[in-house]
Amino acid sequence: MFESSQSSSQLPAKLYIVATPIGNISDITYRAIEILQQVDLIAAEDTRHSGKLLSHYQIKKPLFAYHDHNERDRVNELIGKIQAGQSVALISDAGTPLINDPGYHLVNECRAVGVDVVPVPGPSAVITALSAAGLPTDRFSYEGFLPAKEKGKQDKLKALVDETRTMVFYESPRRIQDTVQQIITILGADRKLVVARELTKMFESFYSLPASEMLEFLNQDANHCRGEFVLMVSGVQKDEEGIPQVALNTLTLLKEQLPLKKAAALTAQIHDQKKNELYKWGLENL
Repeated sequence: MFESSQSSSQLPAKLYIVATPIGNISDITYRAIEILQQVDLIAAEDTRHSGKLLSHYQIKKPLFAYHDHNERDRVNELIGKIQAGQSVALISDAGTPLINDPGYHLVNECRAVGVDVVPVPGPSAVITALSAAGLPTDRFSYEGFLPAKEKGKQDKLKALVDETRTMVFYESPRRIQDTVQQIITILGADRKLVVARELTKMFESFYSLPASEMLEFLNQDANHCRGEFVLMVSGVQKDEEGIPQVALNTLTLLKEQLPLKKAAALTAQIHDQKKNELYKWGLENL
């Protein structure tokens, strides 16, 4: 157990962005604990939730509620405390603040008025999931939560149809099946998915399947849809000529009902590709 230092702050009056565990309470850095022990004030997304973490490490500091519903209203109050000489740590319920958690307005305003912001790195569900997923990580796109409403979700996925990077989403248990179904419809049944569930917790698990098989797996057992999810989607694969696979899929489907020339023209319009290249590919492969 760490020795708790509850004396007056030895830290400069700055804003410290402190990452906290996403599941396993031991996944916290030495530096994060030292910072939390020494700041004058801790701004927390949920003071009751964070209180359990702080109690575990015997950290007794004043807590300041800072969450989605009061974020804009409390920015000036927090900045005023820092300008008056207090050091403030910002933490979220889990992981790195600002990554789908409150803090953007505070950090942005601190930068604007000249208040120093110090990152204290640590756990992040996005990076943790990617590190063990087996998908390309040289380039990836973090997309957060997809819209809850069907049209918004569909529009978002349609905008990502030609994305070549690995895509990372957060998703809730009650929406994971619908999201996978929409991926099948818009991105294709063969698109590779990796679901990371309950990261760093007792029932941590990774599932790696094509989208159609992933939906079957999720539908098999209600337990497969429990917990907190990170959903990773492989980027679209391009053929040797640089045509996205999704465009080739569209061309193949249209060719079943239309002459190749017309199918190529429609596919080019849908996916913003060159008609002549699609037509050439179709001649050689269809």
